[in-house]
Amino acid sequence: MLKEQIEGYIKRSLTDLRYRHTLGVAQTAVTLAGVYGVDGAKAEVAALLHDIARDFDDALLLEMCHKYGIAPDEPEIAVPALLHGRVGAEIAAERFHISDSEILDPVRYHTTGRKNMTLPDKILFIADMIEPGRDFPGIAELREAAFKDLDRAVLEGLNSTIIYVIQRGMAIHPASIEARNDLIRKNMELRML
Repeated sequence: MLKEQIEGYIKRSLTDLRYRHTLGVAQTAVTLAGVYGVDGAKAEVAALLHDIARDFDDALLLEMCHKYGIAPDEPEIAVPALLHGRVGAEIAAERFHISDSEILDPVRYHTTGRKNMTLPDKILFIADMIEPGRDFPGIAELREAAFKDLDRAVLEGLNSTIIYVIQRGMAIHPASIEARNDLIRKNMELRML
């Protein structure tokens, strides 16, 4: 029932392109959830909700931040589109009465990542990057990595995002740096065991 409500809402509120992207992310998230032993229904709901605020203009995103008590940081003020995950999680909680952190947190952090990402966080983060409609240099390798070593894929995804942001002369969100450094640290700790 919840899935059908969300699908109806996003079909009406997202652009056709964003809606198709969202369905691709949901399909990919469910498949990854099966590989990594995560609740597929929750992964699907998070994926369906992840871009619920992505088509909002900058002014509306900032207005919604005020409404929900979200304090944008400097990179988010410079590029309000970064707020769509945080705002989207609040809309999902309010509109669909969702309180499950395994759904809301992946929506909240899918754009930037965060330190100590959970499996659901990682699945939505990488599913958003590798869904079938995406096409960029290195996508085939990233897709392959996602189904073999999720941490490696998320690290490669973060690296790609950070390089993209640097090449455009924009500020890197601190959460992306923290997420990347955390994955590198944990990988080094595993190698030392």
